[in-house]
Amino acid sequence: MKTKFDSHCINGIAEGCKYCVRGEKLVLFVTGVCKRDCWYCSLSEKRKNKNIIYAHERECKNVKDIIQEVKDSRATSAGITGGDPLIAFDRTIKFASKLKKKFGKKFHIHIYLPTRFITADKLKKLSKCVDEVRFHPAFLLDKNSIDEDLKKIKSANLFWKKENLGIELPMIPDKKKEILDFILRAKDLVRFVNLNEFELSETNFDKTTKKYKMNEGGYVVSGSLEAGKWILKELSKKKVGLKVHLCTAQLKNCWQFANRLKRHKIFPYGKRTEDGNVIYLVADGKLNLKNTFYDKEKNRTILSEEVARRLLGKMKIKRVEEFPTCDRIEIEEEEIN
Repeated sequence: MKTKFDSHCINGIAEGCKYCVRGEKLVLFVTGVCKRDCWYCSLSEKRKNKNIIYAHERECKNVKDIIQEVKDSRATSAGITGGDPLIAFDRTIKFASKLKKKFGKKFHIHIYLPTRFITADKLKKLSKCVDEVRFHPAFLLDKNSIDEDLKKIKSANLFWKKENLGIELPMIPDKKKEILDFILRAKDLVRFVNLNEFELSETNFDKTTKKYKMNEGGYVVSGSLEAGKWILKELSKKKVGLKVHLCTAQLKNCWQFANRLKRHKIFPYGKRTEDGNVIYLVADGKLNLKNTFYDKEKNRTILSEEVARRLLGKMKIKRVEEFPTCDRIEIEEEEIN
């Protein structure tokens, strides 16, 4: 079944995904360090194998920075990711616990866990502050790991209800049968599966392009979407009862990200676009005028339309379109005459 947000699913989607599609999830990147070295990993050079912390685009030094990003992005939930969050386990527990304490039990938290460093003790501690777990099994790298993957996923049933447990996998076209077989073996241990359309990145580019063709546009692997649809069809025939979601690049770019932008706080006198970007009328430096706002970080004054009209011809006024996110990347800038 195709969803209204350009993905495909059977039996619905996981709770964490609902927040994500609405743009309400804070992406909490607790470390870029991971010992598994997945060739298909899409982390950027900036983050991969770096012991750094990000909340969305904001590099964080402490919990206070993370909480500020929650407020600025108006997030109602968080997804903890990496790297491998278990490598920074104390940090992961601290952040998740602090978010629950600050924003309440209803602040939904899910986590992505490679299976390598999972232990029952760690899962027990996580269960006190994490609502939902998405496991990254290792069988796509080592087919001999299947039994160990399943054993570790099974152990999570001691601490969470099955509806809060799932599997997350890249949809590699020529691995569709292996992926289907693994899902069928794990079907009694979890209640949802997320299959991600296989996207190209700067870190997986060389290995991926040697083996796979790209769709038009150049960043999605050809056949990935079709392979995912095939798995959905096969699982539907078998009536396994799992929630299976084929998450597309279109969903991530045109729904998840755009909806997040639309929720983000903006400065006074800004106007949002349909895509969630924001447009400001600005003058360089600080102007002590009514109906203006001084943007200290960029050393510019944001003007109301009325003030901008009054100043036209007297000083240089620019129209700037940018993301409202912490990095505030400018998309377009033009001088107004």
